[in-house]
Parts: sequence; C-alpha cells; structure tokens
Amino acid sequence: MSKQTAIRLPDETYERLQALSARTGRTTTFYIKQAIEEHLEDLEDLYLAEQALLRLKRGESEIISAEEFWRGLVD
Repeated sequence: MSKQTAIRLPDETYERLQALSARTGRTTTFYIKQAIEEHLEDLEDLYLAEQALLRLKRGESEIISAEEFWRGLVD
C-alpha cells in the first residue's frame, strides 16, 4: 500500500525537477520518491548519532574502547 503526500519546493528546485523529468521521460514523482528513499537512511542515522551524543553529554552513556567492547561480547 502507498500513501500520498504533498510538499512545497522552492521555485528553482521545482524547475530543475521538471527539466530532469522532461529530459528523461520519467515523472517528477519518480525522482522525488527516489531522492527520499536514497537519503532517508542517512537522515535516520544522523538522528540516532545526535541522540547518542546527547546521551553522552548528559552522562547517560559512556565511551568504551573497541577492546573493551569485544571483550564484553566474548566473556
């Protein structure tokens, strides 16, 4: 199943998207979907990294060496 959404784009981005679509014969929807799918994982990873950094700053997490990490898995 898929859902529909609407976004507002700056004029320049919209025009570039339209031009790309015209040159390639693909829809603007194709390129919007492709861009989101390719970058969503990066955005999710960035959010997780930011949250981990906040936990470190608040003292809720600690940094351990790779050696300590692997030793903890083997023990």
